[in-house]
Amino acid sequence: MTADRTTVFVAHTANISGAEKMLLSLVTEALRGPGGVTVVCPVGALSEALPDAAVHVAIPELGLGGEQGVARIGAAARMAARWVSAARTLRAVTRRPATHTVVNSLFALPAARLARPPHGVAWLVHDAIAAGRQRAVASASRGAVRRAVACTSAAAAPVRDLGIEVEIVPYGVPWPVADFAAPTHSPPVVGMLALLTPWKGHLVLLDAVATLDDVVVELAGGSFSGDQSYVDELHTRAARPDLAGRVRFLGHVDPDSALRRWDVVVSASVLPEAGPLSVLEAMSHGVPVVATDHGGPTEFLARGEGVLVPPGDAAALADALRRVLADDAARADMGARARDTVATRHDIARTLPRLLAELTA
Repeated sequence: MTADRTTVFVAHTANISGAEKMLLSLVTEALRGPGGVTVVCPVGALSEALPDAAVHVAIPELGLGGEQGVARIGAAARMAARWVSAARTLRAVTRRPATHTVVNSLFALPAARLARPPHGVAWLVHDAIAAGRQRAVASASRGAVRRAVACTSAAAAPVRDLGIEVEIVPYGVPWPVADFAAPTHSPPVVGMLALLTPWKGHLVLLDAVATLDDVVVELAGGSFSGDQSYVDELHTRAARPDLAGRVRFLGHVDPDSALRRWDVVVSASVLPEAGPLSVLEAMSHGVPVVATDHGGPTEFLARGEGVLVPPGDAAALADALRRVLADDAARADMGARARDTVATRHDIARTLPRLLAELTA
């Protein structure tokens, strides 16, 4: 590496979820080496969280909304205009000599494709591409991608199907960390650490817990403005007699403070997730995980580190929670297996330098 090298990271959103947390870790890691770091993303929580040494360049939000019917036509036109605007900005910062461009999100790829960086881009794959519009965006943008790096086989497979070279580097979380294993609280507390957005499956969790006596649910995470109707739906469901008084909405919280109170962590996504950091964070602290059997959790929990259930199946989720909460010995065994897996495969001190090296190779 040379001192005049610049690494440009591109993100489509100003919000912070698992993908953006990983981006912030990569920015910090890149700043430890020679050369500069530029982060191209919308103004908001992400840009405000950047280290002082990183240069921020603003672009518009690039995520697709959930519009339906005729409204989708206007939304698509507006999105195309934002991609063009972002491409102009990217072109100015990625054509300098010795620049590596890393795209951190699927929906920033079209802007990178239009910007045409001289050496292409490296794509950090945070999505287990399943939806039609995801496949369309990835297919249309593949000409800009010189290589991709995914955190799990589930994330890598659909990218390889597009003819893109993919390396797999597991996500990492801090290690060693405290073991939160403890006897079940009274009443038991089930937690979920995820943005309040429909595909995360919060409603499935609420329907499951509604059938369990005296179990409390805590939902930790913020929401996008476009998901307000879903947030309202969650509050309405939580107020029904079978759940009244048993659901707490925590908003943004420190993950460790929440995990200390939880007996089980749930990842109930109805669409595959590439590698939810919330699952690895829970595993690192020895908190048992019940997750839907697709995407990254299938790989994370393959050796008895947790329990897998079919996606969208509230009855199966309820049965799994009932069994895990009733058996402290089984919970302790799952937690010990999970901590061992994190120590051997997901220690961020080892995975992060490797991830950055693959993205900038």
